[in-house]
Amino acid sequence: MKIGMCMFLWTTSVDRSHEALLRDIKATGFDGVEIPVFSGTLDDYRRLGTLLDRLGLERTAVSAIGDSEMNLIAPDAATRRRGIDYVKWAIDCSDALGATMLSGPLHSTLGKFSGSGPTAAELKRSISSQRAIGDHAAKHGVTIGLEALNRFECYLFNTMDDLASHIDSIGHPNIRAMYDTFHSNIEEADPIGAFTRNSERIVHVHISENDRGVPGRGNIPWAETFGALRASGYDGWLTIEAFGRALKDLAAATKVWRDFSETPESVYREGYRLIRDGWRAAALPSTGPPRPNPADCPQGRAQTGPSCQVNTDGHTA
Repeated sequence: MKIGMCMFLWTTSVDRSHEALLRDIKATGFDGVEIPVFSGTLDDYRRLGTLLDRLGLERTAVSAIGDSEMNLIAPDAATRRRGIDYVKWAIDCSDALGATMLSGPLHSTLGKFSGSGPTAAELKRSISSQRAIGDHAAKHGVTIGLEALNRFECYLFNTMDDLASHIDSIGHPNIRAMYDTFHSNIEEADPIGAFTRNSERIVHVHISENDRGVPGRGNIPWAETFGALRASGYDGWLTIEAFGRALKDLAAATKVWRDFSETPESVYREGYRLIRDGWRAAALPSTGPPRPNPADCPQGRAQTGPSCQVNTDGHTA
């Protein structure tokens, strides 16, 4: 298993100006980072890959389609072709970066709704688009991890069962599924069961709290989640995805209207410890949720459950 940090918390365009941050992420213990792919040139991603190599950080990539003129399930063939070309470009950038995993809702336009659920015609067009994308991904050694989103962000795939069924229909080894704890918490009656039933199709996991803030401070059942992951034999990336208000466009797209942490450092430092300790605890006989090392808790926060919580009296327990 590898622990990653998605750079969405700070930017959609990582470059040399983020070197100090990347160094601190590495020093925290992370194996790698997830790099947004939305703009730039292949050379930009090659240079970034060189920087990450020098820092000792592995990497995955993430992208999405926000333009309805590139919708992969549109009736118009030219629109679908533009979407396929965009994802092919993202695959090329991922390859230049040195990433073998590109994840995200790369199945339809983010935030575009038809007023009804997915139709048979849309699903058929999706299969055709994804097979073309999968062929290009295979040539570059990249696997696509398609993401099911909650109903407020897309309508094509909201549950892991629906996504997994579609993955089977696509039938391409380079088109697989990813699991996101935030979206599953909204859409799944049994988020743990949704993962377990479909684990054979899942190649990437986003660790995201129910409010998209600091992992461990919300209501995601982390002990059960890590237990299911380990029991399934999953050994891929566990990548923290959190959002803030630093980027106005991204904050608007993710409906983030308030701060979820004191600092970004709280997100990745506490989040890293949650994954590290939770993964270790999941290999042991069940003794309740993992507890952090008291030395890891900042001053004024208590070791309570799987994370460091603020005491009402202001003192650290």
